[in-house]
Amino acid sequence: MNVKTIVIILIAILCTAGELPAGAEAKAAQSLRKQFNMNPGEMLDIDLKAGGSIKISAWEQNQTLAAVTYNNSNPNDWKITFEKNDIGLSIESRALTSRPDNAVPSFDIKVPQRCNLEIRTVGGDVKIQGISGNISGKTMGGALSFSRLKGRLDFKTMGGDISLTDSSVDGKLKTMAGRVLFENVVGDIKGLSMAGNVIYKNVQSSTGEIGEKSVNISTMGGDINVGEAPNGANVSTMGGDIYIKSASKFIKAKTMGGNITVDSFDGEIKATTMAGDIRVKMAKSNLNAKDKRDVSLSSMSGNIILTVPRGLSLDIDLEIKWTPSGSCKYQITGDFDLKIEKSDRLRAKRKIGSGLYKIKIKTTNGNITLKEMTQ
Repeated sequence: MNVKTIVIILIAILCTAGELPAGAEAKAAQSLRKQFNMNPGEMLDIDLKAGGSIKISAWEQNQTLAAVTYNNSNPNDWKITFEKNDIGLSIESRALTSRPDNAVPSFDIKVPQRCNLEIRTVGGDVKIQGISGNISGKTMGGALSFSRLKGRLDFKTMGGDISLTDSSVDGKLKTMAGRVLFENVVGDIKGLSMAGNVIYKNVQSSTGEIGEKSVNISTMGGDINVGEAPNGANVSTMGGDIYIKSASKFIKAKTMGGNITVDSFDGEIKATTMAGDIRVKMAKSNLNAKDKRDVSLSSMSGNIILTVPRGLSLDIDLEIKWTPSGSCKYQITGDFDLKIEKSDRLRAKRKIGSGLYKIKIKTTNGNITLKEMTQ
């Protein structure tokens, strides 16, 4: 074989090395695009009966543009219909044949900024950004990612994380198994998880028509993390820690198995754990006779530490119990001169001043510490 022949063969190999098998390029690139006139405030209804991911974003045109990517499946295996009606646009997708789980069309849709959404998919992520309106829906399995929304939001996923950022909304978001994160959000919005952490970062209640609302969080199994709750916090978890950076007006916190930590509260507090420590600190600001600042802390198995501002008028009631298998090794300590009574339990009571603010702390198999701020 001469040199010229070898060169020709090498050139042929290089030219064909990057080629896809016959028909593969066309199959990978197959997509469907539809465009419809759509007025602001109309409804987009999506029903993906065989599943699929959905991305919806706002643009400045009074039109809806839907791009469907078949993701390595045959377009003939799907029936995708678009119906324009008096209230908006309906999109429905169903499978005509069996297909691999990863060969499901995905939808990328642009709509007017003011638009209402109703979404249903049996499996797939949902991402929505920049929309003002009423948004509701569900996915049987997939993550929810929402950003820059205004209006009302009611959505759930059977298995996936939830993220809501940079939005002003009322409503509820729920996942059966995933984390819930709210960040830079204003409104009466509730996050629920059956088995995941719930995190609030810079979440504030709104005013005006929506009214001032408290933070409400419930999870069946995960930690709760609240940055600020200026209008109160009502939080509970069946199994996880609770952390609140700061709150005003009131705190109701309950966990069946975990620690409770509050860095600063200005109002009433009731915190209960079945198995864990409690550590809370009362803020020094806005102290006057009209404030409700009663404290009720209880643990079935753990230590409790409460820190209060100097000079408060207090009605103190502290109690430590221990189980029969335990011993009286636990203590009531702190910065107050307390007379401790010992029998089948430890008990300390004292009224300071008029006893305006009631402090009631109970624990089993744990210590109690009542501290006073030095400054």
